[in-house]
Amino acid sequence: MHQEKTRVLHNKELAPSYYRIGFKCNIKYSDAKPGQFIMLRFGDRINPLLRRPFSIHRLIKKNGDFEGIEVLYKVVGKCTRKLSMCVEGDIIDIVGPLGNSFMTSDNYNNVFIVAGGVGVAPMLFLASYLQKNTDISKYTVFLGCRSRHDLLCKDDFLKLGIKVLITTEDGSVGKKGFVTDILETSIKENHPDIIYGCGPTAMLKPVTLISKKYSIPCRISIETIMACGIGACLGCAVESKKMPEKYLHACLDGPVFDAKTIKL
Repeated sequence: MHQEKTRVLHNKELAPSYYRIGFKCNIKYSDAKPGQFIMLRFGDRINPLLRRPFSIHRLIKKNGDFEGIEVLYKVVGKCTRKLSMCVEGDIIDIVGPLGNSFMTSDNYNNVFIVAGGVGVAPMLFLASYLQKNTDISKYTVFLGCRSRHDLLCKDDFLKLGIKVLITTEDGSVGKKGFVTDILETSIKENHPDIIYGCGPTAMLKPVTLISKKYSIPCRISIETIMACGIGACLGCAVESKKMPEKYLHACLDGPVFDAKTIKL
């Protein structure tokens, strides 16, 4: 874990209310793994008072050298609204990399990556990480969103050479419906070695049930409110399936979990 006041490199609007912001970071952040996150605040300002968690979206490299990290976010409240107004050179105070990461293996020949909405943020990092050591051309990314205006990172995945399947609730792009519908159809046609998922609980619940139904290992990154990110406030408690009397914590035990171990 490392705390620093970092400089904004860029802050680009990808779609209405969606942004990708880059931070120039210490070399220690080059060891970040897919699924890990940072806690962010605005320099010396006390409003908002508490830090906010953001998944690491990808590493920034320039001429092959590490330069910083990127965060993908949606404007939904005071903090993200302020973040959207940041410009190059602004100072942001971050702590990270925090949490655990997605378990990966060179033995996975067929991988399904499922992302709902802005839950795509850590999944691009995961795909880029997997590409370093494995052939991901047979992998599939499932992107689910409300409409075409919420579709993110499709071209980034395609550039990595990975197959992309899209669903929207209004049918404005891809297949109309929920991402879990095409996920289950695809499993029947091509059984994967593992499923990785990130998105709202309403998506992760059926993903978990589907993985159980077809006996497929599943790792999910959960979205939850965090106040500290280091296990001090105990505000991100998650109920354990294996030990009902015990609660896990997303910031320390997660945010990536084996889907079999927690209750959603």
